[in-house]
Amino acid sequence: MGGSASKAKGVWPFSGGGAAGDSTCEANEQTLARLKCSSIATPFVFTRKSSLYYDEDGDLAHEFYEEMVVTKNGRKKSKLKRIQKNLIPQGIVKLDHPCIHVDFPIILSEV
Repeated sequence: MGGSASKAKGVWPFSGGGAAGDSTCEANEQTLARLKCSSIATPFVFTRKSSLYYDEDGDLAHEFYEEMVVTKNGRKKSKLKRIQKNLIPQGIVKLDHPCIHVDFPIILSEV
């Protein structure tokens, strides 16, 4: 969470101020806060990495299990075996509403 913002170079990603020659940045028409210019960042998060997976049938879930019938001493017993092969991660998911980034440097409070 929040590992994408690096402060190693001493430049805060949400400062909004760039070099003097960066005034030619054009705003992206599809999203209000995203900018093409790399020196200006937004405090909002629009996408996230999903923790869901697709299985071979196209079902979407966090985990998949298969029921196994085990016979031991003449008794049948059901067990669940976790499936970990042939799963495809969902990937990047667009958020319905933008969230504030974890490293945003302002404290928000309600009065």
